[in-house]
Amino acid sequence: MVPGACGVAIKCKEGVILGNDRRATWGYTVTNKSTQKVFKITDHIGLAAYGLIGDFQILVRIMRAQANLYELDANQRITTKSLAKLISNFLYSRKMAPLYTNIVVAGVDKDGPKLYSLDAIGSLIPDDYGVTGTGMLMSVGILEAEYKTDMTIEEGTKLVERTIRNAMKRDAMTGNGIDLLIITKDGAEEKYIEIDELGE
Repeated sequence: MVPGACGVAIKCKEGVILGNDRRATWGYTVTNKSTQKVFKITDHIGLAAYGLIGDFQILVRIMRAQANLYELDANQRITTKSLAKLISNFLYSRKMAPLYTNIVVAGVDKDGPKLYSLDAIGSLIPDDYGVTGTGMLMSVGILEAEYKTDMTIEEGTKLVERTIRNAMKRDAMTGNGIDLLIITKDGAEEKYIEIDELGE
């Protein structure tokens, strides 16, 4: 049984926005209502995750360490593409005993915002937006209808929130608040949105 999620990330004109819900489930039971599923890897790169919680937590710890080692070795920060490729290689190297996780990586590099979607065996797909988790089917249609490449950070933040809220209304495995990570060239900002609807 894989816990649910509605991980969303989009590219905007000035940066990227990542979001996810906070509910952790096991079968038909809500096991936790404050599970972090959006992570800041560096000050300019983040990821939204879906899958087994321990699997994506260890992946995050490893990638934070790798990003730090890269910066010490190369004397410059790792790019979003390089980190996404690092995650892809790591997941593919474990394809016979995979980590049960799907990831959306997004960040802001010197040449602008970047976004990549990855599955459990490391498929690496660049895109303007990415969605993962059990709430994906409820949310991808909103993104396709409303996403624009020249959105501002404010417009993008509202769209990510609306997308996750919509998934919460229909997907029982998604809920209990929204974590947002907003990244621009100036750095990263984390936000939490409390959800009062649906008895939460």
